[in-house]
Amino acid sequence: MAARRVERPLAQRPNEIWAMDFVSDALFNGKRFRALTVVDAYTRECLAIHADQGIKGEQVVDVMDRLLFERGSAPAKIRVDNGPEFISRALDHWAYINRVTLDFSRPGKPTDNAFVESFNGRLRDECLNTHWFLSLDDARAKLEAWRRDFNETRPHTSLGFMTPADEAPALSFWPDTKLE
Repeated sequence: MAARRVERPLAQRPNEIWAMDFVSDALFNGKRFRALTVVDAYTRECLAIHADQGIKGEQVVDVMDRLLFERGSAPAKIRVDNGPEFISRALDHWAYINRVTLDFSRPGKPTDNAFVESFNGRLRDECLNTHWFLSLDDARAKLEAWRRDFNETRPHTSLGFMTPADEAPALSFWPDTKLE
């Protein structure tokens, strides 16, 4: 289900293109954890931040299944890098079953997945670098609080200074238009 490299079109509607990647950090005691981040490329909404000690392809599929259930449908495309979790048989099978194209970045080209890279930079600056995480549960709670704040209170210039949460009601009135 991999896409061939051509010019990457911009998302034209919500839930059309998602982007996902990983960030890493550590608990107060030095024990490492990773967080899977998933962003809608149109609304800029952070759909999920899933933190765990080690995340494999099967766990990525679990997060995708949860998002599929919550959103009602799968995206047409998911932009990912070439990490082992994303090239796994588990995710490839999930993509095939759900008719989702996995759009892989070119090796060494993080700008191919710019939405999630930008998001992860903001997550690092505003959350990961500013908190001590006492446990994995503490990290999950702080990441979820930051995700909600990002979606519900932060305006984005690309959304006409609306938040991702504000964008959804506006789209119900004008489903085929993007706010400038």
